Amino acid sequence: MTKTQRQHRISDLLEREIISTAAQLVARLKSEGIAATQATVTRDLQDLGTIKVRDLHGSRRIVIASAPTVSAAPVDHLRRMMGEWVGSVDCSGNLVVIRTPPGCAHVVASALDRSALDGVLGSIAGDDTILVIADEHLGGSTLVRQFRALAGLDDLAVTKKGRKQ
Repeated sequence: MTKTQRQHRISDLLEREIISTAAQLVARLKSEGIAATQATVTRDLQDLGTIKVRDLHGSRRIVIASAPTVSAAPVDHLRRMMGEWVGSVDCSGNLVVIRTPPGCAHVVASALDRSALDGVLGSIAGDDTILVIADEHLGGSTLVRQFRALAGLDDLAVTKKGRKQ
């Protein structure tokens, strides 16, 4: 099972069941034949942006944060996702295009959206491409430099078409 598949299953479990600790989640996953350590599940919970809350019945449970009052995900998470999945970053005006391997754009876009970076108005993810709209005062070229730095891409080695020279 891939990390993405495991995290998707964790999301499903958190939506349907009252789970209050990573240890409970490890046991629940094990009952479904999914092997994962508590450290792995804890990282998954962090990647998913979970928080602990009290539900309407007073039970403590882990939920995926969706309220705008929840603090932004750390930039380190975005750096990890971009470093792992981003192949190129280019722009035209205030539109930034990020290329990823097929099937990976949503992972990076989710991390980008949860990071709440200044100057990012929003993003749209396809299969292997993300369109990011930059604030017109910041501009796309500034975001490109930030995204390339986060992804560990060498500006000098990347051409406008995203291919290495």
